[in-house]
This record gives sequence, C-alpha cells and structure tokens, in this order.
Amino acid sequence: MMTPSDKALVPFVSVDHMMKLIQHIGLEEMLKGLADYIEADFRRWELFDKTPRVASHSEKGVIELMPTSDGEDYGFKYVNGHPSNTKDGLQTVTAFGLLADVASGYPVLLSEMTILTALRTAATSALVARLLAPKGANVMAMIGNGAQSEFQSLAMKAIAGVDEVRLYDTDPAATRKCAANLADQGLRVVSCTSAEEAMLGAQIITTCTADKQYATILTDNMVGSGVHINAIGGDCPGKTELAPAILHRAGIFVEYPEQTRIEGEIQQLDPDHPVTEIWQVLTGQAQGRTDDRQITLFDSVGFAIEDFSALRYIRDKITGTGLFLPLDLLADPDDPRDLFGMLQRSKTQN
Repeated sequence: MMTPSDKALVPFVSVDHMMKLIQHIGLEEMLKGLADYIEADFRRWELFDKTPRVASHSEKGVIELMPTSDGEDYGFKYVNGHPSNTKDGLQTVTAFGLLADVASGYPVLLSEMTILTALRTAATSALVARLLAPKGANVMAMIGNGAQSEFQSLAMKAIAGVDEVRLYDTDPAATRKCAANLADQGLRVVSCTSAEEAMLGAQIITTCTADKQYATILTDNMVGSGVHINAIGGDCPGKTELAPAILHRAGIFVEYPEQTRIEGEIQQLDPDHPVTEIWQVLTGQAQGRTDDRQITLFDSVGFAIEDFSALRYIRDKITGTGLFLPLDLLADPDDPRDLFGMLQRSKTQN
C-alpha cells in the first residue's frame, strides 16, 4: 500500500539509467532475473486481467497499448512497430511503460521500454526454449539479425544452454553487425549466407524479421524433425514468417491464444486449431515436448504480462541504486480537495 510520503514523485528510468542498470547487474544476470520474474507471473496466470493489446494499424506500422493487472499492481506498455523506420535512421520498435498501485491508482514507476522490451522478449524466448527444446540443444540458428538478435542469442546462452549461434540475414551488413557484437560474448558465432546454411546442426531456430507482410522465411522442406522453432517476427495481422505446412506438423505453444490468433503465425490456421498455452506447461497442466522427433513451435507475439513482469523487476532492482529520476508527474496538494488552491498558491511561489 502506498503511503502519502511515497506518492509525490514517481521514479522515471530513462534510457541512460536503463543502460547503467544493465551494466550494474550484468546483461546475462539481468536476462536470467527477468526470466525468473516472467516465470513467476506465468505460474499465477489466472490471477491476471487479460486482453489482446489495443492496436492502431496504419500502412507504415502499428501503435499498441498492452495493459494488465494482478489486482495489486497495474501495468501498461506503449509500443510501436514500424519496419520502414530503419530507412530513416529510426528504431523499428520504441516503447515506454508504467506500473501503478491498484489500491490508490497512483503510478509507482515510469520507464523506458525500448531496451527493456528487447530484454524481456529474449528472456521469454529462452525460458520457453528451456522448456520445449530437445534435450542437450546447444546450437541456435538466428534468422534475422536486426535489433533483437544479440539479445536473443545471449538469453539462449544464459538460460537455455546454447553455445553456438549461426547467423543469417538477407542484409549481409546486419549479419556483420550481429557477429561483431557477439564476438566476445562467450558464443561460437558462425556467419552464414543462407537460411538453410544457418540451420545446419541447429536444434533451436529463431526467426525474427521485420517486414510487415506474409513472408515465408522457413519453408516446409527446410524444417526437419526434433527441432524447436522460436518464431518471434510475426506479431501483427498480415505478418508471418513460416509456411503453413510447418504449423500443421508442429506442436504449437502460445502466450495468449486470443491475441496470437490475430497476430501470430497461427493467423494462417483455422480458428479452432489446437494450441497449448505456456503457462499451462509451466504449472504442469499441459505437456510440453512429447518426444525427440516432435517439432515444437513457440508462436510468440509478446504479451502484457511479460511487460508487467519486466516492470516489476525494474521497480525492485532500482532500489538503492539512484538509477532513476524522481519525476514530478502528479499534482499533490496538501488538501486533496483543493487542487485549485494549489494552482493559486503557485502564483506567489514563482
């Protein structure tokens, strides 16, 4: 419960603060910590308010709000996805988020979430790969080497036991960028000239491309038995990466079906095609991988509970660090009934 002395200033974690916090904690430790918070919240999934994100689509991209609450805290994220932004030197995805106290309605944290979204997405991918990938999986094909690729690779190393990443992107410069960034991170890094080459020997295949269209990054004949596919690029209506035949061969796992059927790979399937929710696997209510030859597919579009978990983590970790700005966001008159009086008194204070 928030006390009156807590409510005047709201901690704001800027991009600079976030980068310093990551350096303070350590990137891989932070990825593991985020995965722990996400797993804890998925295990209490039924407590949360859940709704597909509120999306405003345009020809250029999408702007979305992602809200949820566990009854004690409320969180939301504002996020955009504009694939053509990179041509203008802008990020494809930007985001910020807010955490609030349900009892009072007062915000308790405002944070950048462009970097944090990359971290929570990677942590979720690796958490699920640890659940579903074949035993002993240690090689990942990273198809799409944009802004998410390094985070995905390092999360798979820290959480899922991957020690080799095989990189491919239609833009060779993106692959060179990713390989250079991963060069001293404790991974074997192999740059490839085709998706097929990248997939040689890989037990985990991550697809993360940005084009807002129905695409076929993986064709049916490219995918053999026993692999785990981490499909994170299809995240809005009309944007997919996998051939439909792959979906029919795979055991499909999702975050929130009502959202994934609109935005994920499974928008290509009949509305009643069976899928398994990840929280059910974590709580033992459903089975994950059934045998060594099964293809498992995590059709991940991102869900608000993951952002909620990430904001909870940041709230807990900034305590005592000074890595935030106390933000004068809330009008806080001495008499809560006299907002006008506070305005009048400000004349004499200026």
